[in-house]
Amino acid sequence: MDAWSATTYAANARFVADLGGSLLDLLVPQPGETILDLGCGDGALTERIAASGARVIGVDASPDMVRAACARGLDARVMDGQALDFGGETFDAVFSNAALHWMPDAPAVIAKVARVLKPGGRFVGEMGGHGNVASIIVALHAGLRSRGIPPARAFGLFLPTAEHYAGLLRAEKFTVLRAELFARPTVLPTGIAGWLATFAPPFLAATPPSEHAAILQEVEDLLARPLRSAAGDWIADYVRLRFLAIAA
Repeated sequence: MDAWSATTYAANARFVADLGGSLLDLLVPQPGETILDLGCGDGALTERIAASGARVIGVDASPDMVRAACARGLDARVMDGQALDFGGETFDAVFSNAALHWMPDAPAVIAKVARVLKPGGRFVGEMGGHGNVASIIVALHAGLRSRGIPPARAFGLFLPTAEHYAGLLRAEKFTVLRAELFARPTVLPTGIAGWLATFAPPFLAATPPSEHAAILQEVEDLLARPLRSAAGDWIADYVRLRFLAIAA
């Protein structure tokens, strides 16, 4: 079942693409290049890459997100990033924003990316890094524990340190030009309730849908003190990992 709603994402999480826009300055797409957008979501950044004159293909595991990307007139396909298969087609660059942390088998992802890149091709990405949304994850786990569900049964984001991810890249013969971890406290335009409506479903898969509303209310109550400012803004404890690597 597709846990992602393109409509909900657009309403509550447009900031993800907006904040990731500067990543295009690291990609520097060129007219005539062929670029893969790995985890393209609803295609907001894919569209900007295409505007450069590059040929861009977007892939995402969510059919609803892919439908939204196709509605923009983009070439978008349903595909798991852990099992990329383009039948021998190769790319000048692979781009990924805010998606790789949802793919727990990171070595498989990197190996597949290495196979679809041309020699000297660029792998440019930003993802959640070590410590990303730690407060929110702890609160979600508390909500599960209160119902007798161990956190080990919840979805686990892949949130590496820069050193760890660079090591995984080098294991696939990438030359790592940049890998840095940085804090990005992020105001949530629709509050923590909007964030949870968008991103919490994978964490709640082991719980009955009838309990979701109560769990999310508990989570919101737990997070009010650490994440809500005196002015009433909700500020998530985002930590991002940004990297640039060159294929062998």
